[in-house]
Amino acid sequence: MAYFLQQLINGLQLGFVYALIALGYTMVYGIVRLINFAHGDVFMVGAYVGFYALASWKLPWPLAIVAAMAGCAALGMFIERVAYRPLRSAPRISALITAMGVSLFLEYFTSLRFVFGPDYRAFPRPFAVTSFDVGGVSISNIQIIVFAVSTVLMVGLTLFVNKTRTGLAMRAVSYDHNTARLMGVNVDWIISVTFGVGSALAGAGGVLYGIAYPQINPFMGVMPGLKAFVAAVLGGIGVIPGAMLGSVIMGVVETFTSAYVSSTLRDAVAFGVLILVLLVRPAGILGKPSREKV
Repeated sequence: MAYFLQQLINGLQLGFVYALIALGYTMVYGIVRLINFAHGDVFMVGAYVGFYALASWKLPWPLAIVAAMAGCAALGMFIERVAYRPLRSAPRISALITAMGVSLFLEYFTSLRFVFGPDYRAFPRPFAVTSFDVGGVSISNIQIIVFAVSTVLMVGLTLFVNKTRTGLAMRAVSYDHNTARLMGVNVDWIISVTFGVGSALAGAGGVLYGIAYPQINPFMGVMPGLKAFVAAVLGGIGVIPGAMLGSVIMGVVETFTSAYVSSTLRDAVAFGVLILVLLVRPAGILGKPSREKV
């Protein structure tokens, strides 16, 4: 039983990091119906900003997270302004291909030696790792920080979306751009804010991921980004609670597969769960069925 609970804790840790990435996917999709494939690379940039904040600027880890969030928010808004806004009225496939292009550009540009460089880097841990024994289950201070920071950010996002005028405008834009514009909403600004908020969460996820799994490289965003996207689809893309739920399921399934079956099968099983769920609920666990052309 203790081993089961230990793996559950490990799975929740991974799932909470996925959730911070998945929220950006689901927010952007909910507003502009775009699958932003560059989002995983924004997560990577957040990890590197955290790396420099801790190793070079000697900032405390909370400020490193804030720096990564600010840097990624600016990057996300810049990408939206330069790459996606000019294509807003273009066929959706054009924006999709552009997103892939932005993703590849970020990966290979940051691999250049005068940017981040192509080599793997050891992510500095800003504190000694200690573990607490709770009924035979070991919980590290890193896991506590991942749970606490992720929970605070997800609760903050929920309050922001549901309790602020900007959040109200975001919900209005997600329903209908033209009607929101007629009601006086600055649609362009709201879309930029959505990209900024989603990217900031990914930046925080990048720092937490680096602290928990202390090795980073310019291509580190590919697989976590893909899994976070799958988690968003699993939970119901466009639905914020769905992204959180899907991410937790994804992290737990992946960890349990590694622990009880084989680590080489964890990705196959995780994606298999997605297929099974979509066969039963094509819109995801919390998604609502809708007809659309992609």
